[in-house]
Amino acid sequence: MKSIILTTLLVIGCLGFSQQTTDEGIQKLFTAALETEHIKSGILHVYSQSRGIDIQLAKSKEDSINNNSTFYTASVTKMFTATAIGILKDDNKLRFEDKIAQYLPESLLNNIHVLDSVDYSKDLTIAHLLQHTSGLPDYFTDHTIDGSPNIINQLLLNPHKSWSAEEMIAFTKQKMTPHFSPGAGYHYTDTEYVLLALIIENISGLTFHQFLLQHIFQPLQMNNSYINLKSAPIENTFSMTEFYAGDIKLSSLKSLSADWGGGGLVSTTKDLITFLKAFNTNQIVTKATRLAMQSWTHETKGMTYGFGIRKISIKDLMDTNSDVQLIGHSGSTAAFLWYCPQLDTYISGTLNQLEASKSALILVYDVLQIIENKN
Repeated sequence: MKSIILTTLLVIGCLGFSQQTTDEGIQKLFTAALETEHIKSGILHVYSQSRGIDIQLAKSKEDSINNNSTFYTASVTKMFTATAIGILKDDNKLRFEDKIAQYLPESLLNNIHVLDSVDYSKDLTIAHLLQHTSGLPDYFTDHTIDGSPNIINQLLLNPHKSWSAEEMIAFTKQKMTPHFSPGAGYHYTDTEYVLLALIIENISGLTFHQFLLQHIFQPLQMNNSYINLKSAPIENTFSMTEFYAGDIKLSSLKSLSADWGGGGLVSTTKDLITFLKAFNTNQIVTKATRLAMQSWTHETKGMTYGFGIRKISIKDLMDTNSDVQLIGHSGSTAAFLWYCPQLDTYISGTLNQLEASKSALILVYDVLQIIENKN
């Protein structure tokens, strides 16, 4: 009897020590990431119910910040926009294969995709938009045909401008050229996600942020999530954590209204992980729709893209022997939301810096290595 008790105590003690070393190792990685000069703040949440892990860290060199602080998620938003489309599909309001001309006005789509004198505008499907295979240019980062500033450069040139969806589409049509015919390639573009948000509005009769509130935020009790400059959280929350491009503060710019269906979500790590858990367990969309959204196309080395969701193979991306994969999304502000199926672990956070996206991915990988080696 004594030997059984002793063995049990030893097992409990080993588990406790393993958890302690995991916590300490992740804390050190997080601290080291924030020591980089241009990174001014960071938030990290690592969660695995099956492994008994729930680590939340937050640190800032300048501002008040804590584990529940909200932050700009940038392109993590695309998962929510795509999921909203999935909800409409499950409600039999649309199909992924539908032509977008069924749901958007002709005036908006007229000449949106003209390539080599061929008009493909009426050939675009919802699936093309979701998976970045439409060939449409990206109003944010692509070059303009006349050399004028694209919209990401206009954020600072005209910081007080409030962009409408229609203005962003008009800018794309007037200033840019498509890259390929629909379905003939892959090109990541926020233009598609503006169109998707408009489709959501036109079908539902709700604004984009109202749709997310009613169909995602409220059901999942994501009380601290909202669309920047368009809505407010369900509960009073802290101000959005500042984020930067180098030393330039971007957080308060009204011109960020240009980042909408593809990148306007503000949230917390807890809310984001709640969302991805619900998505993975078919609580938001049906299993059939979720699997359809995870039909992958090649993006770049080590990365494939589904419908608003990305998969990363660490082995291919970093030339390691690791079998770890990440499924989720990242954002240009070094925000991220990932699920690792091999370790049944969710990891979310941000480094609040446009120059730190690579650093954020390395941090995620290093955290998962600790979990893999010590659990």
